[in-house]
Amino acid sequence: MYLGMDIGTSSVKAVLANDAGAIVATASRELALSHPAPLWSEQDPDAWVDAAIDAVDDLAAARPRETAQVRGVGLAGQMHGATLLGAGGQPLRPAILWNDGRSHAECAELERRCPSLHAISGNLAMAGFTAPKLVWVARHEPDVFARVAHVLLPKAYVRYRLTGEMVEDMSDAAGTLWLDVGRRCWSETILEATGLGLHHMPRLVEGSQPCAVLSPDFARRWGMAPGVVVAGGAGDNAASAIGLGAIAPGDAFLSLGTSGVLFRVTERFAPAPRSAVHAFCHALPGLWHQMGVMLSAAASLGWLARILATPESELLAPLGEAVERPSPVQFLPYLDGERTPHNDATAAGAFVGLRSATGRDDIVQAVLEGVAFAVRDNLAAMGGSSPAIAQVDLVGGGSRSALWAQIIADVLGIPVHRVEEGDVGAALGAARLGRLAATREEPAKVCTRPRRLASFVPHASTMAAYDEAYRQWRKLYPALKELSA
Repeated sequence: MYLGMDIGTSSVKAVLANDAGAIVATASRELALSHPAPLWSEQDPDAWVDAAIDAVDDLAAARPRETAQVRGVGLAGQMHGATLLGAGGQPLRPAILWNDGRSHAECAELERRCPSLHAISGNLAMAGFTAPKLVWVARHEPDVFARVAHVLLPKAYVRYRLTGEMVEDMSDAAGTLWLDVGRRCWSETILEATGLGLHHMPRLVEGSQPCAVLSPDFARRWGMAPGVVVAGGAGDNAASAIGLGAIAPGDAFLSLGTSGVLFRVTERFAPAPRSAVHAFCHALPGLWHQMGVMLSAAASLGWLARILATPESELLAPLGEAVERPSPVQFLPYLDGERTPHNDATAAGAFVGLRSATGRDDIVQAVLEGVAFAVRDNLAAMGGSSPAIAQVDLVGGGSRSALWAQIIADVLGIPVHRVEEGDVGAALGAARLGRLAATREEPAKVCTRPRRLASFVPHASTMAAYDEAYRQWRKLYPALKELSA
């Protein structure tokens, strides 16, 4: 039996997976976000730890026999979050999250300080990444910066609390902007440009590599045997890829979680910084991946549900499982800025085309389509590299909507597949990495593809209408950017 934990933005999920690879139990705990100023997004690091412990407590209470059989543990987590620790290992301030845009000015400063940044990291300096956040802290909170002894990412902080070890895997480390992604090691050059050194960084391991053991206290608490192996784990998207069996070049998936990610496995380091595509290490040795990233995907629908005080399911129900034509309203889903392809932390969301006849269903449909158009932007940004994306598996909370899946298929013009356990893919991938660390099996044996629950093929007539709608939608960002300049 293997335990996987996903330290997400809105919740922590934990799963138990058996030797056959099936999920036998799940548990989750909600997390709260804080937005103390415009563009800011923070969380209490200890809230991640408490939620993770509570979720595993739930599993141990509901499935004590299975939990007692756990041999390996893996962790996945939201990427980029700057968790700043003092000399005693305590957080010095709330963690600055991936969707925090306060450091957009520091990005230009970092690229000025380190002209080789793109060549080493393979990525643009973006406000979401960890390194610019530390430049911001040094400038605006110098007393905090002076006391920073260690910088960890969210899942690494949870692992530290569960094992006493400060360790990070390659896939999550790549998202800090401090990693030499091609060589899979920390870059002293980029660290120096942010006023840090190697001593501030955790030890690096591959995601499937054992790196620690669960502390005796937690092993006893959950009824596990001593010496349970903890794996390097992965950033949430690389972990989702492991859960989906996306471990061969060309394999691709689309995650519709709080953020949105179009993910493609590559056999080599394939940077494309000019189009704001991320090039990161995969969670397995010798593999890399590209990602196009949207900062507000399912979060856009969640935002609409919140301001209309209506559950998402009630918003979607009147639209059924397919639409005949695009909404007369268009939506830019840039509620927290955007990464691919604009790299603009100050980009804002917008509705265009509102009239007195506009109804709620038009607005709901526009939100779904706006996110789908943003996915198409990502597909276009990644189009210059090979292999081409011919189909995608769909995961994340948004994958539960058949309507959204069909809209995405029609907008992208490629088949979209909803898969089993799509909403816990990262936690399942973490469990698989825990298994690989404990058993040293071949990844191809463990990282199998999940069963497809439904496939959505593009409808020719709707595709044509969406092609025209997308061309019009593409004009919105530059026009509104000019107005707000």
